Amino acid sequence: MDAKVEKSGCPVMHGAITESGTSVMDWWPNALNLDILSQHDTKTNPMGKDFDYREEVKTLDFDALKRDMHALMTDSQEWWPADWGHYGGLMIRMAWHAAGSYRLFDGRGGGGTGNQRFAPLNSWPDNGNLDKARRLLWPIKKKYGNKVSWADLIILAGNIAYESMGLKTFGFGFGREDIWAPEKDVYWGSEKEWLAESVLRYANEEDPETLEEPLGAVHMGLIYVNPQGRDNKPDPMKSARDVRVTFARMAMNDEETAALTAGGHTVGKAHGNGLESNLGPAPEAAPIDEQGFGWINHETRGVGRDAVTSGLEGAWTSEPTKFDMGYFDMLLDHDWELKKSPAGAWQWQPVAIDEKDMPVDVEDPSIRTMPIMTDADMAMKMDPTYREIMERFRADPEYFKDTFARAWFKLTHRDMGPKARYIGPDVPEEDLIWQDPIPAGPTGYDVEAVKSKIAASGLSISEMVSTAWDSARTYRGSDMRGGANGARIRLAPQKDWEGNEPERLSKVLGVLEPIAQEAGASIADVIVLAGNVGVEQAAKAAGFDIKVPFSPGRGDATDEMTEVSSFEALQPFADGYRNWANTSYDVSPEEIMLDRTQLMGLTGPEMTVLIGGMRAMGTNHSGTKHGVFTDREGALTTDFFVNLTDMAYKWVPTEDGIYEIRDRKTGDVKWTATSVDLVFGSNSILRAYAEVYAQDDNKEKFVKDFVAAWTKVMNADRFDLA
Repeated sequence: MDAKVEKSGCPVMHGAITESGTSVMDWWPNALNLDILSQHDTKTNPMGKDFDYREEVKTLDFDALKRDMHALMTDSQEWWPADWGHYGGLMIRMAWHAAGSYRLFDGRGGGGTGNQRFAPLNSWPDNGNLDKARRLLWPIKKKYGNKVSWADLIILAGNIAYESMGLKTFGFGFGREDIWAPEKDVYWGSEKEWLAESVLRYANEEDPETLEEPLGAVHMGLIYVNPQGRDNKPDPMKSARDVRVTFARMAMNDEETAALTAGGHTVGKAHGNGLESNLGPAPEAAPIDEQGFGWINHETRGVGRDAVTSGLEGAWTSEPTKFDMGYFDMLLDHDWELKKSPAGAWQWQPVAIDEKDMPVDVEDPSIRTMPIMTDADMAMKMDPTYREIMERFRADPEYFKDTFARAWFKLTHRDMGPKARYIGPDVPEEDLIWQDPIPAGPTGYDVEAVKSKIAASGLSISEMVSTAWDSARTYRGSDMRGGANGARIRLAPQKDWEGNEPERLSKVLGVLEPIAQEAGASIADVIVLAGNVGVEQAAKAAGFDIKVPFSPGRGDATDEMTEVSSFEALQPFADGYRNWANTSYDVSPEEIMLDRTQLMGLTGPEMTVLIGGMRAMGTNHSGTKHGVFTDREGALTTDFFVNLTDMAYKWVPTEDGIYEIRDRKTGDVKWTATSVDLVFGSNSILRAYAEVYAQDDNKEKFVKDFVAAWTKVMNADRFDLA
């Protein structure tokens, strides 16, 4: 008789939606995690598939929204009173910290998605009490509803705050679409605790340039640098070096960095008039009755003059609700000494100051309080380069205001992509080089005639497909940069990138450029058309007569339109699609492939079909044969999948990291492969996709799916087609 099984415990999956769960990755941490490719699934979006925010926002009453935002700035609420009756400083910090998480290396972070609403950003130590700022915005979001996204509203709040305090801003563009779940694709560091020692992210602590890529902040949980100095050890010269590196990783030069520092601290204050130990947990860890609030002080009064956020306490200027030149006078005209705030944080205070130059208390104007500077502020005074810029700004207030307004606009719009994506009445007319401008391209030429000339040019399928792919693969949906539009593959720095095979690229461009010129087409269009011709020829060789969709109109950028230094960040150091890796990073080629796939906006199935098709067409970098599991190279067949899943073969690793595909009976080496190839047979999810295309009845499906995915890549940066 079977033993009686007692029922006990909770009848639901423990940890199913929390970190305490036992997930596949918990059990097998070395498995390839494909979650990055399925984030922001439509199932998480409450708006439905037919909702188009970029069309909805065009119907917004922009003037009414701005009037309401201006009114909000001075409508102080008892539950979170405004400093000096003005929320400007808080709103600017919210917008700044949303936009300031952007990093140039991979284009991730930034304020373009409203990601500050979700973990981990909503609970970062550096974002303390920004939950209050977003809650103050809720009545406006509620009123305007679907016509304005949280992402737009958060950034707009900073813009309106500056206008409310006297700055003429450079402009504003709407069009940021919200996400509805935390981002899984952003690597913020490997540390397991907030504000961990900086040694964990520097190869050499004395060299700020060795900060781990793609990170920009000196500690886990900070936007930029520690206001007390790295590791809470004040050292203005060291902070200057940290500031320079972290702002450069947002594509800011020294002048923009100095302007942003001065303009950011011209208004508002730091909060540290109390004990940090009295604060409750951050929003993600707070009890349910806090309803999304974090850092609540239930021990003592924790609002107004008694609020604690960064731990530093004080304003930077005499009149913190006015955008003026007071920051320069305060910083440059006083000697400063280190002191501790009431919360115990290091800050700099004037050695001597007239009472009339001190800011008043945020609640009682009869009380004067001591101004402060952070270690990063002192860097602006003590570093010779920054000091020279600060003196220049002070001597020319209008130049400073214009420089800051432009830098603020860049900070808050950098991750939106080209200006063509901006919406609204306040979009500046001026084209800025960091927007990667591209002129409109011609559309009236004879596309079929151009294709015929390309087909007769003598270029191989591999040459045509590889060149088009290399031109388009730079696109990244994180900040909408790169892509085939503009044909920047023919310009510095891209023409010299190892991944683009400069010798082969030069040969192909030498053939395609005369064809474009004769036809009156852009080179950008002709490069893509050549890739399409190659795909069509490969499909025909496999027995399928198919036409790859094409939309003319790409333009050709010039050297003058190209910011070479920022485009260096788009250089691939590996490309699984072309079976190439040249990297010293401690990540597997498969993980790099997933990262690139996510940046291009592709799904797991799309990645799979593209890999199989490109292997079959022989598009590997430098013509290597790894993964070319076919005797019909150049034909768009399913052979990659058929032979990958064929148990007639076994897979033998070699000492150089390459795998030999051997016939089980004879032991003969049939093919070779990389780990990027074999992962499509070893990973259970990818194998499921691969098996679909290995089936006898899916040859035509494979070709159609490949063409659809290929077209998606070629058109990823065609915002004019949306």
